[in-house]
Amino acid sequence: MCKRILMFGWEFPPHSQGGLGTACEGLVKGLTAQGAEVILVLPQKQDSRIPGLKIVSPHLKKITVNSLLQAYHTTTSYSADYSKHSRNKSSLYGANLFSEVERYAQEVEEIVRNEKFDLIHAHDWLTYKAGMKAKQISGKPLIVHMHATEFDRTGGNGINRAVYDIERGGMEQADLVIAVSNFTKDKVINNYGIPAEKIQVVHNAVEFNSHQFRKEIQNCKKEPLVLFLGRITLQKGPDYFLDTAKKICDLKKRINFVVAGSGDMEERLIEKAAALGLSDRFLFAGFLKGAELDRMYQMADVYVMPSVSEPFGITPLEAMRNDVPVIISRQSGVSEVISHCLKVDFWDIDETANKILSVIEHKELAESLSANGKKEVCTFDWKIPASKCIGIYNRLCG
Repeated sequence: MCKRILMFGWEFPPHSQGGLGTACEGLVKGLTAQGAEVILVLPQKQDSRIPGLKIVSPHLKKITVNSLLQAYHTTTSYSADYSKHSRNKSSLYGANLFSEVERYAQEVEEIVRNEKFDLIHAHDWLTYKAGMKAKQISGKPLIVHMHATEFDRTGGNGINRAVYDIERGGMEQADLVIAVSNFTKDKVINNYGIPAEKIQVVHNAVEFNSHQFRKEIQNCKKEPLVLFLGRITLQKGPDYFLDTAKKICDLKKRINFVVAGSGDMEERLIEKAAALGLSDRFLFAGFLKGAELDRMYQMADVYVMPSVSEPFGITPLEAMRNDVPVIISRQSGVSEVISHCLKVDFWDIDETANKILSVIEHKELAESLSANGKKEVCTFDWKIPASKCIGIYNRLCG
């Protein structure tokens, strides 16, 4: 039986900027709730080279390694961080993103030799090198968890070959690959040549809470609000959301639009909104988390996820948790597992606009999506994917 898991992640709340951190936290909670012991290794800039240790609970140990790796780093943003934190060329950190990935893999060697564990679980490409190193040293089975491929992040145009090679190498060296959806599994098979029998699909889930702001919102809200919440980057389709908003505003509809999140397209999107004459209808709310996140959802009359290529997509589940009607891209993993929502092709702004207006203008439709969506999302507990992972662990360790 597989009891202790050495897990490599690269974002985890409170140091989190996106869905991968949310997914890792949910999975770890689900695993530890069912008796698994997790040693979670994370990169984090710190003053000492000595790994930082924190015992979170009897079943969770967090170890931080001194590294500049951060959520959603690009080669350009890593170089900016390196310049900021490095005083000279002999700096501790890698001179570019890929050398830092290699350095992180070397830094975990001491942890691998000192900790006792039964299996290695590595999340996404930044940790695959560390996972392969741990397998080489320990001889223990390796699982790599594919939350997003390079083809998702780039929309399939101009992929970074170095990232692709690390992803493919990690999946080839792994004993098993976990994909967050069949949508992602198909991409892994078709774009990386990984055999179907080596890939297991484990869908994500959502964590529940009791944040309630509806009474105060009802007193101050005068016009309908349509919400986009996610990273403002090509993969998430924020430009399609903006074009949809323009189409609705051209119909003289008194509707407000909010983009909540941050990302590399944010400045460009703000400029485009101004150029389209949408400044009085468009609000950029920045990155939100915790109670602020739920307040934003509860202010919305409809949530839209127009992702170009979405491996899973936890945000629609968060919206449904908050009783919000949901419109999602068919090009998403979450569309495989939820039915009480409206589905569109990301590029079809006409259909998206029509469905937004249908939800806002037809109270019965909105109420049906809200009530049935809430019932459906209650079945998405993190104990379910965690239980599937434990089954996979035991098969590999057996």
